[in-house]
Amino acid sequence: MSTEIIVVTGAYGRQQVAAAGGQQALLPVIAQAGASGVEIRRELFSAQELSQLPALSAAIQQHGLTAYYSVPEPLFTTAGTITPNLQTFFAEAGALNARLLKFSAGYPADNIAAEQVAEQLAASPVPVTVENDQTDSGTISAMRDFFSRFGQVPAIAGMTFDTGNWYWTGESPLRACQALSACVSYIHLKAVRKDKYGFRAVPPAPDDEHWQTLLAALPANVPRGIEFPLAGEDLVAVTRHYVDLFRHV
Repeated sequence: MSTEIIVVTGAYGRQQVAAAGGQQALLPVIAQAGASGVEIRRELFSAQELSQLPALSAAIQQHGLTAYYSVPEPLFTTAGTITPNLQTFFAEAGALNARLLKFSAGYPADNIAAEQVAEQLAASPVPVTVENDQTDSGTISAMRDFFSRFGQVPAIAGMTFDTGNWYWTGESPLRACQALSACVSYIHLKAVRKDKYGFRAVPPAPDDEHWQTLLAALPANVPRGIEFPLAGEDLVAVTRHYVDLFRHV
């Protein structure tokens, strides 16, 4: 079975998505590039688009794609409580017929028991995954602690492992692979370059063995998401290049 390749709509850039007419307008590009699915980003929706999720879901299915849904909100708030917006996100993920609903872990939740998390997440119509973000909640130790405490919660389907975000937390991506590989159910692929403005995501170079080493240290049978800038006059060709590259490595 070939590896599932997911294209994150944010890879095209906020301005490009808006200029195209929203995330739905990019579905033909993603489908023609041969991707398996699309990761829909909540932060790229207008209010009107949020009210039309069933139509977006139908379009995703018509293009033969699987939907993943990412919300720009941590599972745990600064107050150490579970985000109060869960039911909204659950309803949206259900309307999209999403396969996964992705959060970041968020802030320390020392007073929350696994049973409470399980009770709150039981209403989700889709499995939940938690990503290492670019903050202290996305460090190796924070992610290990999260999955040690909550990894057995039935609704939690594992970790979204972002190969690039470790640079923002000052840690080794390879060491993160070695520490967390057993938790990984979805991979976000990006390379990272540092310039005078700081770190930024860039496309992995085909001859760069670093990202290949990372993939070799992660589960081979989980979906891989493209989350680095995709740009060019022929977006289908650009997208297809990376879809094919990551599908066969």
